[in-house]
Amino acid sequence: MSKIQNAFDHGKAFIVFLTCGDPDLETTAAAVRAAAANGADLIELGIPFSDPTAEGPVIQGANLRALRGGVTTDKIFGFVRELRRDVRIPMVFMTYANVVYSYGAERFISACRDMEIDGLILPDLPYEEKEEFQPLCREYGVDLISMIAPTSANRIAMIAGEAEGFLYIVSSLGVTGTRSEIATDLSSIVKVVRENTSIPCAIGFGISTPEQAGKMAAISDGAIVGSAVVKLLEKYGREAPEEIGAYVKSMKEGILAVSPDL
Repeated sequence: MSKIQNAFDHGKAFIVFLTCGDPDLETTAAAVRAAAANGADLIELGIPFSDPTAEGPVIQGANLRALRGGVTTDKIFGFVRELRRDVRIPMVFMTYANVVYSYGAERFISACRDMEIDGLILPDLPYEEKEEFQPLCREYGVDLISMIAPTSANRIAMIAGEAEGFLYIVSSLGVTGTRSEIATDLSSIVKVVRENTSIPCAIGFGISTPEQAGKMAAISDGAIVGSAVVKLLEKYGREAPEEIGAYVKSMKEGILAVSPDL
């Protein structure tokens, strides 16, 4: 069974995204530990890329800062091996297909297995082209995580039926970034997902407040937050991990408020 399932074993999951190396890998490590200690159930680690097409200005800025700071894929791999000495919750990489291609797909995915990375999210990999990576992911026990967007329409059932790890449901059209309101009819998307798979689904893009996290978790299996956490890193720099711990705690409480049985 996928280790990612552990994130959902105790009810609604709270998933945190961080860009590796913003402002440096030591701060990223402290932020991961703070998030895990305060209720995060799964961590998405972003490997910086020069053209992150799914990201809004906040995470684009984090990518550029990390790259300017000299972060490389190999340095991130070493950082994850160090993290895995004490961080036991599931962790996945979120990056772009070109990062995997340029590193060498088998070399990259086998390294994921060796450092206990549980899954891989590639926002620019169309469902129809996932065979580029899926056989290698299965060979090395790394879940290739699919995304479903409001525009997926009649493809939702097909994507859900072949999902691994968890399904990442994109809350709204456009790129990542906090939003004051999420107006997409997500309940209908989740309904189709539920009819086609038992794999858990979590909603991301635009969530920033405990109330939003609670609403999204109420209709799915969890909530994903990225830009709001990255903003804390941009604002507080090396002092951010303490702020991130408090923020994660408040977000987890927002989820627990709609799921009091957890």
